[in-house]
Amino acid sequence: QVQLVESGGGLVQAGGSLRLSCAASGSIFAIINTMGWHRQAPGKRRELVATITRGGSTNFADSVKGRFTISRDNAKNTIYLQMNSLKPEDTAAYYCNADYSSDYNRYESWGQGTQVTVSS
Repeated sequence: QVQLVESGGGLVQAGGSLRLSCAASGSIFAIINTMGWHRQAPGKRRELVATITRGGSTNFADSVKGRFTISRDNAKNTIYLQMNSLKPEDTAAYYCNADYSSDYNRYESWGQGTQVTVSS
């Protein structure tokens, strides 16, 4: 019903910035509730980075607080992750996630991921 496509990943030097985008598409009757970003580095467990509700409430992992900002454009069903002051430990595959409702049921979708690499 809902497909997610991430973009914006790439290679950046430590201290630099990068903005990730995640566009949701599919049924016009699907209502997206909460969207967010998770990341997974090689050999590491997947972790929550940030979430944002339809109303704009946000939540961040302690490791990115003060450096990352998540925003949402409900009209476009798109979220963004502005990453500033990037560190090598931020290197990971970043995955977009959406929690949505359709036909009185709740669903969850995941994007394919976009790679972020931060060099020293």
